[in-house]
Amino acid sequence: MADASVAGGSMDDYPTIDPTSFDVVLCGTGLPESILAAACAAAGKTVLHVDPDPFYGSFYSSIPLPSVPSILSPNSSTPCPPSTTASSSATAAYTAVDLERRSLYSEVETSGTVPEPSRRFTVDLVGPRVLYCADEAVDLLLRSGGSHHVEFKSVEGGSLIYWDGALCPVPDSRQAIFMDSTHRSKEKLNLRDNLKEKTLLFRFFKLVQSHIAASSSGDKDGEGEASGKISEEDLDLPFIEFLKKQQLQPKIRAVVLYAIAMADYDQDAADSCEKLLTTRDGIKTLALYSSSIGRFANAQGAFIYPMYGHGELPQAFCRFAAVKGALYVLRMPVTALLMDQEKKRYIGTRLASGQDILCQQLILGPSYKIPSLDMPADASDSNLTRKVARGVCIISSSIKEASSNVLVVFPPKSLQEQQATAVRALQLSSNVAVCPPGMFMIYLSTPCTDAFTGKQYINKAMEVLFSTQASDDSEGHLETTSKNIEDTKPVLIWSCVYVQEITQGTSGTVLSCPMPDENLDYRDILESTKQLFTDTYPDEEFLPRNAAPKYADDDSDLAE
Repeated sequence: MADASVAGGSMDDYPTIDPTSFDVVLCGTGLPESILAAACAAAGKTVLHVDPDPFYGSFYSSIPLPSVPSILSPNSSTPCPPSTTASSSATAAYTAVDLERRSLYSEVETSGTVPEPSRRFTVDLVGPRVLYCADEAVDLLLRSGGSHHVEFKSVEGGSLIYWDGALCPVPDSRQAIFMDSTHRSKEKLNLRDNLKEKTLLFRFFKLVQSHIAASSSGDKDGEGEASGKISEEDLDLPFIEFLKKQQLQPKIRAVVLYAIAMADYDQDAADSCEKLLTTRDGIKTLALYSSSIGRFANAQGAFIYPMYGHGELPQAFCRFAAVKGALYVLRMPVTALLMDQEKKRYIGTRLASGQDILCQQLILGPSYKIPSLDMPADASDSNLTRKVARGVCIISSSIKEASSNVLVVFPPKSLQEQQATAVRALQLSSNVAVCPPGMFMIYLSTPCTDAFTGKQYINKAMEVLFSTQASDDSEGHLETTSKNIEDTKPVLIWSCVYVQEITQGTSGTVLSCPMPDENLDYRDILESTKQLFTDTYPDEEFLPRNAAPKYADDDSDLAE
């Protein structure tokens, strides 16, 4: 893989790329771009993959903590260098259209002092994020052989849900229901009510498992209890209405909706809910959650996390693409797009070296503003309607005793009455090599329509989880319903809260890849990426299994 000089150097500092024509040119090494590069290379396309940064991952990278302020700064996206004189290969058949980059981060606030050595802390720009053991992103890593370049650890502490002023474990199986005494509300329930509540939850899990089994077997002989399948009418219902039909109490509905089905928006507010979850979609996520538990013998629970951070994932797919013949050049900015004057379509790029590269298909990362051929220059920003507020924290101890990696869910209205979206927090420890021993990293996020509200929810969750200073008095205690949860709040040492714009992938003469979204996993991003590939090459298979090395099917040691 070639490595150019630092962006902004003289033209002589950049390597000359040969050949000068490719089937596909990709700018930016984010996860979608890297997966597309791997898929295109596997399909036999010639691929050039460049990135202006000296590292892989772009907005999906894992960076040293000292670099966070400069990366998140609104001025961090330096403008593309001005278009230079074309190389001798340029002709009058095309013109160069200058390319601009935009910053997708704003409202950055930091507090506290970064502990030393600061470079031992690694920050994920996409956090909090995990992978389901059984989701397609893991399957792609196995099929491409990328799993041999990434090591995973399980989120062995499971999930906690904040309810009625307490952190409670989330039962992740039917067996866990009767072993757990904390899923009821803080009010003291008598034994009969407690048993009834557990029985209803057990019955619900049994119904879901029966539906999953019947659907997996391809059984089309009817629906309802006799067939084990949930009726089509119920599948089309809002999931919360289906849960009410099962007589599940509000606390249990919150567990299912926000801690297992991973709904982001207040499902009780059907009229104003931005994304109302249907029973069909809810059951689909529950099936994924269920099949993830126990998939790998050495992974506890449903979730896994990549060692050294999520920036390892783009690198894994880039390695696969390179093996398939893709050419990589880091520290190579793109200054302009080349437009065919006759056909009015983009046919290549001009690099910071001044060299023109022609291609059949151009794919850009989300930071690039694509100059439209038939709309105003700012029209490409019209899809910046969604935001996600994120937080990164360093704390002194675990939020759950004897657990290294833990997921915490704050359902809507659990932090304050006006809270319309769920807040999720992921604790990571030194066993995933993102911080020194004795310290913990916490990532928080919530979707939002405005920066003030999103940051307000993040800060409120931080107040619940952390103490700003060490204290031995009772104010430093967090009331819980389980002896397995530490009584004293961890001390918050350092934090950074910011807002990120969310962009969608778009097709056309130039493909634009999606920005990291508000979700806990990569399902929507992967689906968008697959769609971009299908739109471009409808007759090609997306990362076929026969393209993988022979050892790629061995998934026995994917996680620890």
